Amino acid sequence: MSEDVLKKEKKPIIFSAIQPSGTITLGNYLGALKNWVSLQDSHDCIFAIADLHAITVRQEPAQFRRNIIEAYALLLACGIDTKKTLFFIQSHVHTHAELAWILNCYTQFGELSRMTQFKDKSQRHTDNVNVGLFAYPCLMAADILLYQADLVPVGADQKQHLELARDVAERFNGVYGNTFKLPDGYYPPVGARIMSLQDPTRKMSKSDENANSWVAVLDKPEDIMRKFKRAVTDSEAVVKYGENKLGVNNLMGIYSSVTGKSGEEIEREFEGKGYGDFKTAVAEAVIEELRPIRERYERFIADKAYLEEQYTKCAEIALKISARTLDKAMKKIGFIKGKH
Repeated sequence: MSEDVLKKEKKPIIFSAIQPSGTITLGNYLGALKNWVSLQDSHDCIFAIADLHAITVRQEPAQFRRNIIEAYALLLACGIDTKKTLFFIQSHVHTHAELAWILNCYTQFGELSRMTQFKDKSQRHTDNVNVGLFAYPCLMAADILLYQADLVPVGADQKQHLELARDVAERFNGVYGNTFKLPDGYYPPVGARIMSLQDPTRKMSKSDENANSWVAVLDKPEDIMRKFKRAVTDSEAVVKYGENKLGVNNLMGIYSSVTGKSGEEIEREFEGKGYGDFKTAVAEAVIEELRPIRERYERFIADKAYLEEQYTKCAEIALKISARTLDKAMKKIGFIKGKH
């Protein structure tokens, strides 16, 4: 993507970032990444590997470095195209941390203390309730506001953070005049919430202790088949949506996401068939959806020079674009511009 693309085409700007957690699940892919890929033609997309966000939890340095580069390679394999999209590593663009500090000073302590994710994570990590965990939403706001984003893809767990970003931007604009665009949420269509294969009342998560409850994008075909064959269903043995059929509903949602078939089409396809046939078909569809991603990933991860070329080029452009917003905000506050 050239530096001028954002100015010329006047498409809505969309920003999103994902942490380099070490594993990207089928839920991450169907709920977010597949949607990111489809947005590239209709929006000016800016995507990042959110490595700064990741250090609110202690990281083992060598593994952290691997996670970052593997996440970058995997998102390229999923279809992120750096000819269309700015896709960089967050820590390579220093304006994110700089604006985050400024926004800290325009965010109220009470606002951050009410963040549900802070309450949840501080209870889970009682030995490391650090300031970064508390101020995390200010960095997230900086990520978004730096690029004057129109839209931010959000799940249910991120709505509160987006609302805070809007509140802080509005507060700053109220004091200094129009500086930041107020972003809206972008709510993706079907497949946005993929549930655990073993407990369909919970979202699919790699942190689940039961390895059969989640599928990784890079899982081997035989492992994917095994996990789906063990997926929780019910005793009715009828493939249809239902209020008390959470496991079947989840499998139908996954099948719909990878095949494009509607619920009614799926019900007709498996009319008179049992759950064994249905689970096998879902697994086969997922395997075929993920096969080209795994193949592309193996090529990308073996070519470190190519990966470095892509993330370096994108970071340079992202820095030029984001610096305009940061310089504007700093000038309005009264800072003296230095030479850099």
